[in-house]
Amino acid sequence: MASKVHVVRHAESVHNVTHDFSQLDPELTPLGLQQATGLGQLFPYAPQVGAIITSPLKRAVQTTLTAFPHILDKRYFDPGSGHGVENGAVLLLDPDLQERSALPCDTGSPTRVLEAAFPRLGFQDLAEGWQVKGGPYSPADEAVEERAQRLRSRIAAVCEDLQHQGRTDVVVVTHGVFMRFLLGDPEIDLPKAGWRSYAVGTHNSDVVLLPL
Repeated sequence: MASKVHVVRHAESVHNVTHDFSQLDPELTPLGLQQATGLGQLFPYAPQVGAIITSPLKRAVQTTLTAFPHILDKRYFDPGSGHGVENGAVLLLDPDLQERSALPCDTGSPTRVLEAAFPRLGFQDLAEGWQVKGGPYSPADEAVEERAQRLRSRIAAVCEDLQHQGRTDVVVVTHGVFMRFLLGDPEIDLPKAGWRSYAVGTHNSDVVLLPL
């Protein structure tokens, strides 16, 4: 069975409402948490999902944990919470999914802050300084295009790995502007906690995501 890639935009964050872009790595609003819960209730592909790849920014991580506790493995949740499933989907935190701009609101928290906020997630694979908006994470078009291509190749590799399991689909949780680069679609503007499904393909030897 061919994999599907379900690209999700994070739910409403504090800066989306206050328009205060000076706050570092803002969290979801109460409405955002409701939107994420609704996403999980409406999402129809839960049985097929073997992996969820998310931006390490707090609003994306919160969206993931709130929307998909019925999909993710129980190791990511506190014991006794009732969340998570045995042998559930793996959660991969990928800094290439962070938002484009260098504004504080689009800049991630240091790893030690994330570890305190989400103690059951594994942040050890995040490189030191992943949140610094320079080098591979520069907001310049060329750098953003390069990480979008890196990420498409990584998504394709995860899909290939999942072909040997019973669950073949991948969920990708990211941000509104970076999503346009990832999908090669400058017009896409999903609602908060909205999603769209894609297939993995190739074009001129590059990996692309093709709308279904």
